[in-house]
Amino acid sequence: MNLINPVNQYQERWYQRDAIQSIFDYFDAGNNGNPVLALPTAAGKTHVISGFIKRVLNTYTSQRFMVATHVKELIEQNADKFSKAWPHAPFGIYSAGMKSRDYMQPIIFGGVQSMVKAPELFGHRDMLIVDEAHLVSPAEGSNYQLLIGKADGYDERGKFVPGYGLRKINPNLKVVGLSATIFRQGIGYITDEHAGRIFTDIAYNLCTMEGFARLIAEGYLSPLIPKRTSIEIDTSEFTRGANGDFNQKQLQDAANRERVTHAALTEACRFGYNRRSWLVFASGIEHAENVSNMLNSFGISSTFVHSKISNDERDKRINAHKDGRVRCLVGNNIFTTGYDHPPLDFIIDLQPTMSVAKHVQKYGRGMRVSPDTYKENCLILDFGGNVRRCGPINDPYIPKRKGEGSGEVPVKICEACGTYNHISARFCVDCGEPFEFQTKIVKKAGEEEILKSDLPITEIFDVTNVIYWKHISAKTGIPALVCSYYVGLTKFDEWVNFENPKARHFANEWWRARSPDDPPVTVDDALTKTRFLRVPRQISVWTNRKHPMITRVIW
Repeated sequence: MNLINPVNQYQERWYQRDAIQSIFDYFDAGNNGNPVLALPTAAGKTHVISGFIKRVLNTYTSQRFMVATHVKELIEQNADKFSKAWPHAPFGIYSAGMKSRDYMQPIIFGGVQSMVKAPELFGHRDMLIVDEAHLVSPAEGSNYQLLIGKADGYDERGKFVPGYGLRKINPNLKVVGLSATIFRQGIGYITDEHAGRIFTDIAYNLCTMEGFARLIAEGYLSPLIPKRTSIEIDTSEFTRGANGDFNQKQLQDAANRERVTHAALTEACRFGYNRRSWLVFASGIEHAENVSNMLNSFGISSTFVHSKISNDERDKRINAHKDGRVRCLVGNNIFTTGYDHPPLDFIIDLQPTMSVAKHVQKYGRGMRVSPDTYKENCLILDFGGNVRRCGPINDPYIPKRKGEGSGEVPVKICEACGTYNHISARFCVDCGEPFEFQTKIVKKAGEEEILKSDLPITEIFDVTNVIYWKHISAKTGIPALVCSYYVGLTKFDEWVNFENPKARHFANEWWRARSPDDPPVTVDDALTKTRFLRVPRQISVWTNRKHPMITRVIW
C-alpha cells in the first residue's frame, strides 16, 4: 500500500520548501524575469503560495499580492487551504461566481475573468501569482494579458501610449506561475520566446520522471495504473479545431454512440467493481448525460455536470460525489483542473484529446493520496487512446510549436496484465512483469540516456544495526554525517549535512526526530552524541534506483 507518512497535512514538505526557496533564489540572483514552478497535481501548490507569501510579509509588511486562477472551484480550494495553512492571513476574495468583491486586502484571491474588468480597483500590487499558469494565453487581448497589462509608454513614432492593467500602476510588477503542465498545445513550453513572454524561466521543476517517482515512493502521490482497453474511440477521421484539439462536434458524434458507450461502460464496470469513487471524462454535454444515465441503469449511482447546469446545482452534485452519496461523477470539460477529491480511485476517459496539458491534468485528478479510505492507486481506463497519443503522465510528449511537426510518444503494453508503460520501462508498473529488450545501436553512443527511471519499488527492512561516520566531499570539502543502516549483511546509507546551508533544514529535522537536544552545528559535534540517538525499528527504501534511497523510518 502507498499511504502518506502520518504528518500534519498543513506542514510544509521538503519539496514545497525547496519550491518556495527557488523563488527567493531566482530574484536574489538578480533575475528580472517572471519564473514558473512545475509541481505535479496533488503536490500541494497552495502550500507553496501560502508559504512564500507568509515569508515575504513577515519581512516586508507593505508588499501586496494577487493570486489569480480561472475557475470558481480553484479559488474556493486555494482560499480554503490557504486559510488552514495560515490562519488569520490578511486575504480577501474577488470573484463574481463566489459573490465576493474584496479588493483592499494585502492578498487577493480571484478569478481572472472578474479581476480583468477592473484591475485599477486593486491599486499597487507587487506580485501576481498565477495558479494553472499554462492557461495564460499568448494572445495579446486574452484575459491574463489584459490583467497584467503594460506601463505607460511611447510608440516607435514617439506618441504617448497609455498603459493598462496592473502594470499601469506598477511597471515593476512581478508574475510567478505554478502549474503541473508548463506547456501549451501548438506552443511548447510557456517560457519559450514565442509563448507570449509572460513567463521567462523555469525556476523549479518536479514534474520529471524522477520527481514523480520520488513523490510516489515517499507516499505524497498516489500511483496511476492505466489499463489497455478492448475498444478505443476512432479518431482517424477527426479534424482539428482552432485550438489544435479535435473538433468538438466530431468528438461527441463519435463517442456518443450507444454501441460505443455501452461497450466501454460494460468494460469499466468489470474493471471497477471494487473501486469506491469514479470520475468519467465525457466528450460532450449530451454524451455526459447519456453516460450517467447508462451507469445508473447498470446499478452504478451516477450524476453529471456540464456548463448548462446552474452553479448551485453543480455544487450540489459535486458535493454528493464527494460525500459518497453518488459513486460516479460524469463531466464534460469541467474537471480537467480544480477537482480536489482524494478518494478518487477510478478514472474512465471517454474524451480523446490532442492536448498533452489536458491529458496530464485529467489524470492528475487521481494522484491525491487518501489514507482514510485505504486507497492504493487510481485505475485509469483510457478509451480515448490518450496515453498512446500523449504519453505517460510522468513523461509526456511535450507539444511543439506549430509547424515544427508532431508525433505520438511510444508506449508499450504489458502482455501479462494490459497496463500501459513508458517505452523504457524495464518492469510493468502494475504487475511487475519484466520486459524483454533488444540491443539497439545508435550513432552517438553514450550521449543519450538509455533507460529512464521506472516507477519506484519500495521495500521495508528490519534494522539490525546502525553506524555513524564522517565523510568529506572531495568536490566541496564539506563534511557530512553518514548514517549506515544495516539490514543483515546489507547496508543502506543516509547522508545528513549539518554544515551545508542548502541541506541544513533537513539535517535539523532529521536530528529532532531522533533526539530531544538541539541539533549540532558540526559533524564532529554530532558524532559525540550519536550514541544517544533513537534508532528506527524499520526503514522504507526506494530500491530500484542507482543509489537506493531511504524514504521514511518506522519507530
